[in-house]
Amino acid sequence: MAFEGLTEKISATFKKLRGKGRLKESDVKEAMREIRMALLEADVSYKVVKDFVKSVTERCVGTDVLESLTPSQMIVKIVDEELTKLMGSDLKHITTNPNGPTVVMLCGLQGAGKTTNGSKLAGLMKQQGKNPLLVACDIYRPAAITQLKVCGEKLGIPVFDRGTQDPVQTAREAVLYARQHGHDMVFLDTAGRLHVDEQLMDELKNIKATVKPDEIMLVVDAMTGQDAVNAAQTFNEWLDIDSVMLSKLDGDARGGAALSVRAITGKPIKFAGMGEKLEDIEPFHPDRMASRILGMGDVLSLIEKAEKAFDAKKAAELEEKMKSNRFTLQDYYDQLVQLKSMGSMEQILAQMPGGANLKGVKVDEKAMAHTEAIILSMTPKERENPGIIGASRKKRIANGAGVKVEDVNKLLKSFEQMRAMIRQFSGPGMGKKLKRMKGLGGMGGFPGM
Repeated sequence: MAFEGLTEKISATFKKLRGKGRLKESDVKEAMREIRMALLEADVSYKVVKDFVKSVTERCVGTDVLESLTPSQMIVKIVDEELTKLMGSDLKHITTNPNGPTVVMLCGLQGAGKTTNGSKLAGLMKQQGKNPLLVACDIYRPAAITQLKVCGEKLGIPVFDRGTQDPVQTAREAVLYARQHGHDMVFLDTAGRLHVDEQLMDELKNIKATVKPDEIMLVVDAMTGQDAVNAAQTFNEWLDIDSVMLSKLDGDARGGAALSVRAITGKPIKFAGMGEKLEDIEPFHPDRMASRILGMGDVLSLIEKAEKAFDAKKAAELEEKMKSNRFTLQDYYDQLVQLKSMGSMEQILAQMPGGANLKGVKVDEKAMAHTEAIILSMTPKERENPGIIGASRKKRIANGAGVKVEDVNKLLKSFEQMRAMIRQFSGPGMGKKLKRMKGLGGMGGFPGM
């Protein structure tokens, strides 16, 4: 995950401070030196690091901090606030056109993930009740138009395509088409290059002058560190971009781009691509990202994921079943599916407070996949009444799932333990207990956890 190394180093620095109790100015300055090195190793711009450390140090060596009863906590609070400020302070939304349609021009270097992440953004807007249109303006990269169409088909979003026609003309026609057909958002997937050149920028400037987009959003690859920041600076000089989307922030990125791009360009980061799936996109919350960097987790984003995965009707049915002790393997499977829709278990753990301290904990994703395969190999009757599963049925289920009979036995045993735990919880007051657990799927009962 992004920021992993940075989080470890900053957490270690804070641990030293907490171990000292009362702090001296020299302690603070030593800690700032360590944080400075950690930021530079994370590929944060030297100028940004210099300004950040200076600002934090000035606040930390004040009398209020050094003479407080919990100076180390005060320093953590200050670093958290300054990191948040560095990344833009608060959530920024897409600039919308009240007269419609809202035109978002997506640009970026080749390989930054512009087409895929632009499609993700259109999909997110569709989930929020918008009626987006994707527009194929990249006529140079082989299969670029095909890629956009594949993404559009998966998301159920139409793609406006005029083949190899002049992209400026395509953009103009697309906006007119959107207005005539009730599309309230238009996403222009423009051409990229391996590096910035005058021909590319002239085309982008012509598209900008022709359709007058409400938002020019630059997609940059978070894994390229300072190269991403340099690209952002150049695009901003040529096009005066409005915002940035970071792609591949879930990868093995040092995080420098996220911490530098806002300070260097003055333009906010509005979204972040967090995985390979088309639903793996998040609004960029600077305060939540700062919490992740400092190892304090991101509980709010985790709750939002749970709410998104949470099926209210199924949860109500499950609550009734659990009250009457009718919890079945089908219910077990339904909870597993909801949990999987929140992302990988490593991603979920990373968003929990103290998740940085769980680096050595291995989550067996294969065990969860095996559980799913075993349950799907059962008949509906077996899922509802696992007590009928004898030796011959176990052998058939194991063959169907591609596992051993021992794996089937392990799952059934785990399920029975979970059902026994539910019996203990059933009875008066159970409803209140379940409401606290809704959407989380009883994680502890699943294999691999």
